[in-house]
This record gives sequence, C-alpha cells and structure tokens, in this order.
Amino acid sequence: MSNKLQSLDSIQTLGGDRQEGPKDSVKKEYAEGLMFIEKKEFGQAAVAFHNALVGFEQRQDENGIANASNQLGQVCLLRSEYEGALRHFQRALGIVEKANDRMSTLAVLNKIVTAHTGLRKYVEAIAACLDMLELYQDNRDPQGTVVTLETMAEIYLEDGQREKAADAYRTIGSIHKNFRHDTTAAQYLEKAAHLETVVQNPS
Repeated sequence: MSNKLQSLDSIQTLGGDRQEGPKDSVKKEYAEGLMFIEKKEFGQAAVAFHNALVGFEQRQDENGIANASNQLGQVCLLRSEYEGALRHFQRALGIVEKANDRMSTLAVLNKIVTAHTGLRKYVEAIAACLDMLELYQDNRDPQGTVVTLETMAEIYLEDGQREKAADAYRTIGSIHKNFRHDTTAAQYLEKAAHLETVVQNPS
C-alpha cells in the first residue's frame, strides 16, 4: 500500500506536491509550516500546522489530519515537548493503522518510541518497538528488524537492564549470522558477552 503519510524525517509535501494551480488556504498553511521547520522557527511552524489541522478537520480529510498531526508531533519533538508529541502521533497512528498503511505506521511508531524514551517511559517505548518488530517481521524486513533491536538495546541500557540489552544484541548477531555476515555477527555477540560479564561481575 502506498505511503500516504510522509516520512517523519523528510520535510516535503505529499506526493511530491504536484503543482495543480493555486494552493488553497489549508494547503498553504501546511506548506508554510514545512518552511518554518526548515528555518527552525518552531513556534510559527506549530501555529501553521495547527491552522492546517483545523482546516483538514473541517473537510474531514483523514490524510490531511494524519499529516498535520504528524508534523505537529514532530515540532513538539524538536522542542522536547514529549507529552504533546505523543498526543499528536497517537492521533496520526490511529488514522494510518485504520488505513492499513504499514509504512506510515512504522514511521509514526518510530517517533512514538522517541517520545516515550524522552519521557523515560521505557516500558511504553519497548512496547512500541515490539509493534514495529511485528510489522518488520510480517514484511520480511531483516534490516528494519535489526535497526529496531538496536533501538531496544539502547533503551534497555538507558533503563539499566543490561541483560535484556545483551539479549537484543545476541538476536541481532543471530540475524547477521543467518545472512553469513560473520564479522558483524561476531561484533554483536561480543557486545552481548561483554554486557553479561558486567552483569555477573559488577564493579
């Protein structure tokens, strides 16, 4: 299914923003929000995306609501306003999940992980990671699986759970081993072994 919700890391409008005559006021607000993000004028970006969101709501434009919510969440993240970011991302997530848009779901979940981690809500961050893992495994995407496991290991370490971090690294090592990436596999297995040694012999 096509990625209806733009990538959270790429600042561009949907569908490459085809020029179809003058932009209406709602799309103009959205485009201005993107411009303000590029200029790092986050307060003005938030106002523009909020105005766009209201406009999309009035039209009952689900894609527009998802995108505006997504960008508002991104602005909140950039300002370290994690609670606000979560509210906006959860709204976007509900829309893209209902549309069965897996690529957008993964993109939003990734930012939800960042927001939860910023709030030190590690259990919730790991839960979102597990949702991502399930989607990556359904899509048979080992690269996405590995990146998510790396994120989980970092969260576990931040939370002081070295054994679980070691398990994540060991799983990454096993995936690389299955693809005969022996050197990379050995590096992750060594990371896991080092963490286990630290757990067994705390200083």
